[in-house]
Amino acid sequence: MLGQTIALEVVTPERHLVREQVNEVQMPGLQGYLGILPGHAPLITELGMGELSYKKGAQAFHLSVIGGYAEVLADRVIVLADVAELAEGIDVERARAARDRAERRLVRPEDPEVDWARASLALQRALLRLQVATKGGAAAVGPEEHHRALA
Repeated sequence: MLGQTIALEVVTPERHLVREQVNEVQMPGLQGYLGILPGHAPLITELGMGELSYKKGAQAFHLSVIGGYAEVLADRVIVLADVAELAEGIDVERARAARDRAERRLVRPEDPEVDWARASLALQRALLRLQVATKGGAAAVGPEEHHRALA
C-alpha cells in the first residue's frame, strides 16, 4: 500500500539540496512539466530549464533547475541536476545584474562579438532565477521593472 508522501532528493555535483518526504513534485522535463504523486509509474527523464516545486502539506517550496536527470519510482524521486538553487538561496541582485548584461548584449544586433545563443541562455537563466526567487519571498521585480516588462 502506498503512503500519502513520496521521498524527494535533489542533488547537484556540488551539494545535496533537498531530502524530504513530500506530497507532490512538479519538475521541468525537456518536453514540458511533469507532475509526480506517490505511486507514479517508474520513469527516467532528462530535465530542462525551469522551476521545480514540491509540496509538504499546504506549504510549497521552489527551486530553479537547469539540466540533469530525474528518476521517478512509486515511492521516491531523485533529481540529479546540473545546476539547482533553492528559492531563498538565490542572490536577487546578482540575478538582476546577469539579466541586465544579457539584455544589453541582445539589443546590439550589429555587434559581431555577441554570442547570441550564450546571451539568450544567460537571459533565460537570470529570468528563471528571478521568478523562483520571487516565489521564495524575494522582491525580485520592483515597480519600475514590472512596468518595463509590460511595455
